[in-house]
Amino acid sequence: MTWRDRFRAMRMDVTPLRESRDFRLLFLAGTVFYLGGMVTYVAIPYQIYTLTGSNFAVGAIGLVELVPLVVFGLYGGALADHVDRRRLLIWTGVAQAGFTVVLAVNAFGDDPHVPLIFVVAGLLASSSAMQRPSREALMPRTVRHDQITAANNLTSLGMQIGVLVGPAIGGLLVAYVGIGWCYTVDIAGLGVATLMFFLMRPYPHRAETTPPSLAGIRDGLRYALGRRDLLGTYLVDIAAMLLALPVVLFPALAKEVFARPELLGLLYSAETVGALVATALSGWTTRVHLHGRAIVIAAAAYGACVGLAGLMPSIWLVMLFLALSGAADMVSATFRGTVWNQTIPETMRGRLAGIEMLSYSIGPLGGQVRAGAVADLWSVRGSIASGGFACIAGVGLTALALRDFWTYDARTDEHAVAERAFRALAGEQPGA
Repeated sequence: MTWRDRFRAMRMDVTPLRESRDFRLLFLAGTVFYLGGMVTYVAIPYQIYTLTGSNFAVGAIGLVELVPLVVFGLYGGALADHVDRRRLLIWTGVAQAGFTVVLAVNAFGDDPHVPLIFVVAGLLASSSAMQRPSREALMPRTVRHDQITAANNLTSLGMQIGVLVGPAIGGLLVAYVGIGWCYTVDIAGLGVATLMFFLMRPYPHRAETTPPSLAGIRDGLRYALGRRDLLGTYLVDIAAMLLALPVVLFPALAKEVFARPELLGLLYSAETVGALVATALSGWTTRVHLHGRAIVIAAAAYGACVGLAGLMPSIWLVMLFLALSGAADMVSATFRGTVWNQTIPETMRGRLAGIEMLSYSIGPLGGQVRAGAVADLWSVRGSIASGGFACIAGVGLTALALRDFWTYDARTDEHAVAERAFRALAGEQPGA
């Protein structure tokens, strides 16, 4: 095999975009949502700081968003297993646009109200948390079962584009035209994305559904914790984010350690750049079947790269290892998403998507606290390096404790086999 053939084999598989109209709509809508959301992500903290001059007030935004994220993430998942998911996407998109209109009107006013920003930030977190389980649960219905890994890679690409480009757009808008225009751009994006959801075909549930209730949420939690392969995906992700996430230390790393504050933006974008490169070369992931093993190795590689980044003598080498960590994290996320989407029954997919959202949201919040505390007690470099190497240990212990997760094989796993059979009976055409 020539090098050209090897490169072609690694190129991203875009078959889902070519073959499924609804996946194209879902992909574009999700990308636009991420892009606009990241513009607002820049605008809200900046506006709060401008109005109050308080770092604590900026940090309090995260506290305001935490409870809605947990409550409405779980409820939104239960709701997605009962109502029309496409309709839920539309109405939560309308709600987010409406809440962002309030932020825009407040920002364009002569005397913006700080309490109103906090209230609307909580409402935005609620509507976003309600929407995401439906979006993730609907994706497998828009592609064939054997295309789910490729679809996960493409969905990750859309998110990475939003995360990389959105803050840059937000920063330019804040600097040159004002905060209100950040919200205006987000409103336009929310309108376009919601229209794309409207243009999708209906996706009625194919079996009897469970109305949203505490009992239904408990059933989802019991199912998630009862499957050791799923439990492994959650624990590995939490271990990586809780122990190794270095983002909160980037300002101190740029300003205090390397005295290069002008390079702070590059530190923030390094992981995303690495993830984009890995996504562009993700063709090989569709030929991997031992997904549990791939998740463990990729998560351990993430920890190793973060740990080494903390030891590097040059900020450019730090960025290199952060980019490599972003690539490893993307690989881990791809296979975690594949396990979820190829094995979870249709009747449980919304509730499990809500639980998954919590697993990759709570870890980073706890990781910020851990990283900051260790840095204050020890040093910035020590916090980053120790967190990365602790991640390797945490991931390794998870693999040892959950052998079913380590040995997971998509070709023989009973849940993957059952879901393939169910989809074959239902009709393997996208939209079935």
